[in-house]
Amino acid sequence: MRRLGSFLGDAWKLAKPYWTSEERGRGLAILIAVVVLNLSLVGMTVVLTYWQRAFYNALEAKDGDTFWSLLLLGGDAEGTWYPGFCIVAAIYILIAVYQLYLRQALQIRWRRWITERYLSDWLSDRAYYRIALTDPTTDNPDQRIAEDIRMFVDDTLSLGLGLMNSVVTLFSFIFVLWSLSGPLEILGVSIPGYMVWVAVLYSVIGTWLAHLIGRPLIRLNFLQQRVEADFRYGLMRVRDNVEGVALYGGEEDERRGLTTRFRALMENWWAIMVATKRLTFFTSGFGQVASIFPIVVAAPAYFRGQIPLGGLIQTSSAFGQVQGALSWFVDNYARLTEWRATVERLTTFRRAIEAARASDDGVRVQPGGEAVELHDVTISVPGGRVLVADASLRIARGEAVLITGASGSGKSTLFRAIAGIWPFGRGSVTIPDGARALFLPQRPYLPLGTLRRAVCYPLDAAAIPDAEIRAALEAVNLPQLVARLDEEDAWDRALSGGEQQRLAVARALLVKPDFLFLDEATASMDPEGEERLYTLLKERLPATAILSIAHRPAVARFHDRGVRVADGKLVPLAATA
Repeated sequence: MRRLGSFLGDAWKLAKPYWTSEERGRGLAILIAVVVLNLSLVGMTVVLTYWQRAFYNALEAKDGDTFWSLLLLGGDAEGTWYPGFCIVAAIYILIAVYQLYLRQALQIRWRRWITERYLSDWLSDRAYYRIALTDPTTDNPDQRIAEDIRMFVDDTLSLGLGLMNSVVTLFSFIFVLWSLSGPLEILGVSIPGYMVWVAVLYSVIGTWLAHLIGRPLIRLNFLQQRVEADFRYGLMRVRDNVEGVALYGGEEDERRGLTTRFRALMENWWAIMVATKRLTFFTSGFGQVASIFPIVVAAPAYFRGQIPLGGLIQTSSAFGQVQGALSWFVDNYARLTEWRATVERLTTFRRAIEAARASDDGVRVQPGGEAVELHDVTISVPGGRVLVADASLRIARGEAVLITGASGSGKSTLFRAIAGIWPFGRGSVTIPDGARALFLPQRPYLPLGTLRRAVCYPLDAAAIPDAEIRAALEAVNLPQLVARLDEEDAWDRALSGGEQQRLAVARALLVKPDFLFLDEATASMDPEGEERLYTLLKERLPATAILSIAHRPAVARFHDRGVRVADGKLVPLAATA
């Protein structure tokens, strides 16, 4: 019970924010409409049981007039007027259609809200980056945001409304069944409403057995969502790196890797199949017995002439409704296990985001001063190995500083610490308040969408005039791309490495940062092209401070001084210009 309470608490924590948000008014209005329509469907079902009794009694009495009136628009039977089947069916269909429509409207509104919230929290404070580095157990955030949220919203609404229907159905039909079943004498003891007690006993035993048989599905469904996402991610990696795979001739290795991931998926699926087979054996048998069980129980009274055929049918229908309501857990056990797995994945994801955003590990970046300054910065890697210890550095506005050092010495990690995204280390970095910093890595990131968006990233492309974008592309020697600004393509594959780096420099011309950090951002260019771009940056951005990581000696003349990373220290070099 404690684990169940904890799980329900987690589910409520996931659901509560929407129902207390600024959208709660419209959401509650739609939910109330759906609930009213659901209750109306239950009421229509109650009406149908009384209609069935009159209808089958008319059949038993061979009363053609009553038969046809009950089938069409309605008529009197047994001294009571009943609506015709055509009327009942038409109203039922209308209610069912709009109940589904409004439920789907609520589902997409809720999903939109919670998706936007998770996206915002995941992308805020660089939580996505910290989670990727420090929490490998929180796998596949894309699947949790895209798929788990959809399943959570859908299952929460479906299961919640289904449970409400079952409760209302139970209380609606239990009185009908009580009045129909009468007392039962057992060993001289009279048991009133015995059919109700039979239905309760039947359902309780079924629920208990379903839980015992289906319990392994909880863990297996959780694992299945994980291995499905792992396999999909492996396919995406191949798709996004087709050129690298092709150049290395790595098809066989990729096939082995993908096959290994799919084998894990398949093994878990077989385990789900076996567990589901056992549960289905029980639930199918339980349902089949339930369809005939009430007639068998009520048949002696019918044969004794105590109830007519219509009464027998109504008793069977009412028993089925009561038993079905009490067996809601049995009927939905497999889906409940999937819902539980979804809640657990979203809950762990939410906790990982909160922990990442609340973490104060790593180098602190704060506003202040007139220059970028490092104060006793120590940078390490996962596992504790120190790359740079107690480093101090000052980069004034308009100054150009070159960072050199052996591969793996910590140059790029130093940039990450200055950007405030590296979680392993200590010390502080101050950046002038309001100053704009731009980091250009060796491999530029090109977002999905048009070339215009790729050039302007991370600015809003709609806010930048076409003339500025064209001028920036022409300045970095990419005039052939000017006519393709509104084309959508996989630009990280359509452009060469050198073209991508020149496009990133065009971004710098558009952003006009106060501090520009270049992490081998021109390494894919030829030496002449690299020199032209450094000359361009110095001419177009004279007030911008530039901090570069580069290996080519020719780059040094575009910088005022140099710093070398060696033996965990920042060693000042002589002036380079």
